[in-house]
Amino acid sequence: MDVERPLPREVKVIDSASLLRLEERAGDLGLSQRLDPTWVRANADPDGTHYLWPALWHTLSHRPDVPDHVRWELLITLRTGDRVVSLLDLLPDDFTPLPKVTSREEGMRVRRLLDQAPSVRAWLLRPGSLAGER
Repeated sequence: MDVERPLPREVKVIDSASLLRLEERAGDLGLSQRLDPTWVRANADPDGTHYLWPALWHTLSHRPDVPDHVRWELLITLRTGDRVVSLLDLLPDDFTPLPKVTSREEGMRVRRLLDQAPSVRAWLLRPGSLAGER
């Protein structure tokens, strides 16, 4: 982890097709933080808006073939209307072209939602949940 390198100072907004593509890319690269694309397809709102908030730079010193990348907090809108939080590792070439949140107000709203939303795991383990069976 490179604490000296500044994080991107932007919140990214993505659609479900982009979310699925990014999750698949992270899987292809063997990056640590990602969700199973099958789960994303089954649970993410296909018309939903999802957000990425930069968390930290991540370096795989044991895998010099993998470039440094940013670990993002990911806010996912689900088919149920719920929102959940996960993490997603992305290379700069993958996150740089993504659209940015355009207002400070929207960025602050995303931060509040990230702070309030349960993790994917907590959402799956909530009492009465059938989510894990989809």
